[in-house]
Amino acid sequence: MNPQTLKLKPQERFITLDRAAVDVASRTVPLAFASETPVERYWGIEILDLSPGAMRTGRLAAGAPLLCDHDPCCQVGIVERVSLGTDRVARAEVRFGKSERAEAEYQDVLDGIRTNVSVGYIIHAMVLESETDGVCTYRVTDWEPYEISMVSIPADYQKSGIGRSETTWKEQEITITIKTSEVEQEDGAPAEPSGDAEPAADTETAITLENSCDPNHSAKETRVMTTEERAAIVTAAKKDAQFETREILAIAGKRPEILMDAAREFITTGKSLDEFRTFAMERLFTTAPVNVSSEIGLSAREARSFSILRAVNALANPGDRAAQEGAKFEFECSRAVSDVLRKSPQGFFVPMDVQKRDLTVGVNADGGFSKQTTVLGGAFIELLRNKMYLQQLGATILSGLVGDIAIPKQSGGATAYWVAENAAPTESQQILGQIAMAPKTIGAFTDIGRKLLLQSSIDVEAMVRNDLATVLAVELDRVGINGTGIAPQPRGILNQSPTVTIVAGGTNGLAPTWANAVALETAVAVGNADVGTLGYLTTTKVRGAFKGTQKATNLPFIWENGATPGEGIVNGYRAVATNNVPSNLVKNASGAICSAIIFGNFADVIFGLWGGLDILVDPYTGSSAGTVRVRVLQDADVAIRRAESFAAMVDALA
Repeated sequence: MNPQTLKLKPQERFITLDRAAVDVASRTVPLAFASETPVERYWGIEILDLSPGAMRTGRLAAGAPLLCDHDPCCQVGIVERVSLGTDRVARAEVRFGKSERAEAEYQDVLDGIRTNVSVGYIIHAMVLESETDGVCTYRVTDWEPYEISMVSIPADYQKSGIGRSETTWKEQEITITIKTSEVEQEDGAPAEPSGDAEPAADTETAITLENSCDPNHSAKETRVMTTEERAAIVTAAKKDAQFETREILAIAGKRPEILMDAAREFITTGKSLDEFRTFAMERLFTTAPVNVSSEIGLSAREARSFSILRAVNALANPGDRAAQEGAKFEFECSRAVSDVLRKSPQGFFVPMDVQKRDLTVGVNADGGFSKQTTVLGGAFIELLRNKMYLQQLGATILSGLVGDIAIPKQSGGATAYWVAENAAPTESQQILGQIAMAPKTIGAFTDIGRKLLLQSSIDVEAMVRNDLATVLAVELDRVGINGTGIAPQPRGILNQSPTVTIVAGGTNGLAPTWANAVALETAVAVGNADVGTLGYLTTTKVRGAFKGTQKATNLPFIWENGATPGEGIVNGYRAVATNNVPSNLVKNASGAICSAIIFGNFADVIFGLWGGLDILVDPYTGSSAGTVRVRVLQDADVAIRRAESFAAMVDALA
């Protein structure tokens, strides 16, 4: 075995976590993930070089995943920082997410149950440093960590306190030469060897074992291998291949839309399980989120027949056998969503198939609700979009997300220079960053009369969906505009850090003027952000003031009527008003009477919706009034891609 031609799989090392350093408030854990401690490998002794430049930090610094047991489909957090100390120890700071699995892992860390950390890395170059008694010691001079994992069973814990995760398979280099005696056929010709046939009784197999780094002076042992030994080796090889095939398919099965085709190719070409793990890691974390989290494959007819009303009625009346039978399909769908999301609902899940499709009414044979013939927009996501003012101004909604996501952003650009002849320009580069989004649970409710639940009318079903979409949209809009950012609430436009550009009115507030509206547009333009879906968003009070305030003498009013009732045109841009924009702000001695006016590129407001809509039924709160309280729960988050995209006046008196 030539040390210059070693074929190495991705490697893994572990180290014990110091749980005393956990920052509970930020959910971050500083940890050491590598040192120069020698580790025994099947190909020799390995020392990771931790001198400057030896470790490639690009993947970790760009937000590499924190995994469970090196499973690329089980991300529980993200690497936020990486550093290399003068003590030759590599360190990182990881932040746990808030998914169900991430919460469990994080709690186990706090409780001291999960204490072992392992790092997965790729070796790019190494040198043979020494050889003692046939054992080679290699120094890895170029290596690249690509993930950090919480692991349960480190392989070498008792031996050295640092080693591999139990998922690493040891190998030894074995050269097998087969010598088969010629067996005469009936026609006298020598028999052709068959790959599937068992060796003849007089078959001799010579096995040569090489245990040194240098084949020129390796100690070799040659002996005759029996038929039973050879058969055992063949059987073991087949079992290993079957195991790797099952593992590759199991990994691909977690995200088949991304990995399954590649998995079949890896199996067909005989590539290893470790190679597929590395491929899956890179593929999953360079692929945009796929909106499949709570889709269960319903047909259009099945999606149309799903009734929120039937499910609510069944949960509100658990002793009514007819109600339970009537909602069997809805509960079956909820269980299917629960299996996909690997979490249980507090009430029942509405599949994404239903949320995305229109509620179309037809004849009974098509799953319609008897006599109505109109087509109503009953797709929940579309109802939600239509009722969100930020969405009307161009905000982006990502629905059906899986796991935490990172939205890329560019916070700085390259710089151009004039240069003299034969001179080189000054080096400059773009500054890139990421905005993390993680699911946070939002809840809203509406009350429905008990008699209404007994109706099968398509209009009643649409009304219930409409009410649920409205209460959810109002709260999502509110946090998108003015969310505090205090956990678990997302941070909205007006509370960004760094803040959006503020256009001041007066010492104690000011009645907004045409000059203020123009100043807001100018502030965004100065930040080179006057692109995209630009518009104005303000309170209904300001809308009223703008409708009665002229731009100047003999000129039109600031707020001109738009094509859609309730909307308007300000300064040539679309303008909408909602009471979700705060009108109780304070400017010095003004009192809580100031309103906000926002101008910006609303496409840079991003709403993320995770998983299925969870509907919880409370038949008790309104029992005296004969109503059932229906609470809708949704995992969601809000992110503002660039604070520079917005300017606000927060002391408008109207």
